[in-house]
Amino acid sequence: MSYQEVYEKWLNSPVLDEEAKAELRGIGEEEKKDRFDSYLKFGTAGLRGLLGIGSRRMNIYTVRLATQAIANVILNEGDAARERGVAVAYDCRIMSREFAEEVCSVFAANKIKSFCFNSLRPTPELSFAVRELSCFAGINITASHNPKEYNGYKVYWSDGAQIEEKQADAILSFMNSLDIFEDVKIADAKTTANYKTELGEDFDDKYLEKVLAQRINAEVINEEKDMKIVYTPFHGTGYRLVPEILRRAGFENVICVEEQMIPDGRFPTVKSPNPENKKSFEMAIKLAEKTGSELVIGTDPDADRVGVCVRDNKGEFVPLTGNQTGAILLEYLINARRHNGTLPKNACVVKTIVTSELGTRICEKNGVSIMNVLTGFKFIGEKMEMFEKTGEYTYLFGYEESYGCLIGDYARDKYAVVASMMICETAAFYAKQGKTLWNALEEIFKKYGYHSESVFNISMAGVGALEKMQKFMKNLREHPAEKIGGIKVGEVLDFSEGIWGLPKSNVLYYRLVENSVVVVRPSGTEPKIKVYFMTNGKTREEAESRVEALRKDFCKQID
Repeated sequence: MSYQEVYEKWLNSPVLDEEAKAELRGIGEEEKKDRFDSYLKFGTAGLRGLLGIGSRRMNIYTVRLATQAIANVILNEGDAARERGVAVAYDCRIMSREFAEEVCSVFAANKIKSFCFNSLRPTPELSFAVRELSCFAGINITASHNPKEYNGYKVYWSDGAQIEEKQADAILSFMNSLDIFEDVKIADAKTTANYKTELGEDFDDKYLEKVLAQRINAEVINEEKDMKIVYTPFHGTGYRLVPEILRRAGFENVICVEEQMIPDGRFPTVKSPNPENKKSFEMAIKLAEKTGSELVIGTDPDADRVGVCVRDNKGEFVPLTGNQTGAILLEYLINARRHNGTLPKNACVVKTIVTSELGTRICEKNGVSIMNVLTGFKFIGEKMEMFEKTGEYTYLFGYEESYGCLIGDYARDKYAVVASMMICETAAFYAKQGKTLWNALEEIFKKYGYHSESVFNISMAGVGALEKMQKFMKNLREHPAEKIGGIKVGEVLDFSEGIWGLPKSNVLYYRLVENSVVVVRPSGTEPKIKVYFMTNGKTREEAESRVEALRKDFCKQID
C-alpha cells in the first residue's frame, strides 16, 4: 500500500480514538509520508522510534503488533513455552509504563504469563529476570539515551541476551503477516491480572546479591569508605539501585544530584541524558566542585551504561571515554583477581571490533585471552553463553567503546550498576595510594602505549534514511580509500562477506599501516553512519593529533 492508503486506513480505523485521529488530521503531507511510508523496522535491537501516531512511530498499536508477533512465536513452541512466560520491564520515558501494560495485555489475551516489574528498572535487571525465572523471553520498554521524543522496545530470549537474527526474522515474519488492528488480541484488566505476576523489591535484593558478589576487595573499600562520590541518574532508572549498591559495597559518602534523582522522561535538567556527553554532567560537576569530590559517575536512562568524570593533573574535571574506563577496569580486574587468587587460568575478555586495541595490549601482556565480536552487547552475551556451555573459557569482562560493560555472568547485557560499583572500588584502590583514576590512566598509557580514539556520526535522518545509508556504504565499497590522514591503507576488511568467524555485517574495517584503524558502519538504532577512528602514539599528544588527522581527512574524502 502507498503511504496515503496506510494513512487512510489508520484514520478510518474504529480502533483509534478521537484524540489519535485528531493528531493525524493535523499533520502535513511531508509528515504524513514520514509517518506512514513504512512500518518501524524490527531487528535484533527490537523497535526504536519517535513517539506519535503512525505506522513508523512508537505507539500502543505498533507495540501491540510486535507483542502479538512474539506471542505467535511462543505459541508455536507449545504449552511449555507459554507457561514459562515473558519478563517485562520499562524505564522512565514518556509512555513506557503504558506500553509495558499493553505488552502484558496482549500476552494475557494469548494465555501467556508475564512477569512485570512494579516500577521502572534498569535494563540488565530484565536480562537477569529472564534467566532467574527461566522465562521464554523478555521485553524492555526503553530507548536508552535517545532524546525524550523517542521510545523503544527491546527483546531478549531465554538466555537473557538480546535476540539474534533468526529470532528477529521469525518475529518480523509474523509482524508482516498480521493486520495491526484486526489480528491483535487484547485482554481486559481482569484477565491481564490473572496472567501477570508483579516483581518488586524482593526480586531487587536477589539481583543486588549477585552484583555485590562481584566486589573484589572489601578491605580497600572500607579503608576509603569516606571517599566522596557524586552520582547522577539523569532522571533515569539508576536512581535507586546505584546508590543502594554503593551503600551495600561499603561506600558511605555518596552525594546524589537531587534535582536529577527524580525519574522523568522529559529529562528537564539535561539537553541529552547521554553519559557520553560532558555537558550532561554540568550539574554533577558543579556539585563535585562544591563538595570537593574526586569522582563523578552518571548512568543513562535505562542504567545500562555509565559515564565517568575525574580530575586531571590540573584539578579540572574531564570525562573518561568508554575505551578509557574499560581499560582502567580491565587493568584493575586482572591484577586484583590475580592478587587474591581468583583469576581463572582460562579467563577471557570480550570486546567489540570498534573498541580500542588498548584492551588487547593489556590482555596480551597479562596472559589473558581476548576475543573480538561485532558491535552490540548481544554478541558479547553470545560468547558468554558459549563459554558457559563449552567450559573452554571463563568469562572475566566484556565491554564496548560506547560506555557499556558487564562484570559477572548473572546477566547477558551491559550493566551500569555493577560498573558503578567497580569503578568506585577501583578509585578506592588508587586513592589508598594517593592516586586518582586519571593517574591510573596515565600509568596504563605508559605501560601499554598511548591510545586515542574518536567517533564521528554522519546523519541520514529523514525520508529514505535506510536507502541513504545503504548508498553511502555501497559508494565506500566501490571507491576504497588508499590513504586516510596521510597513512596508507594496508587492507580493507568487508564484514558483509563474513570474516573472523563472525556473522555477516554491513561493516568496513580499514587497517592502516601505522597501527591505526578506521571502521565504518550504519547505526543499528538511529538513522546515521558511525565512523570510528583508533590509533596510538609515543605520547598522548601524538596519539590525539594522529586520530584528529584521520577524522579530518576521512570527512574531507566523503564530502
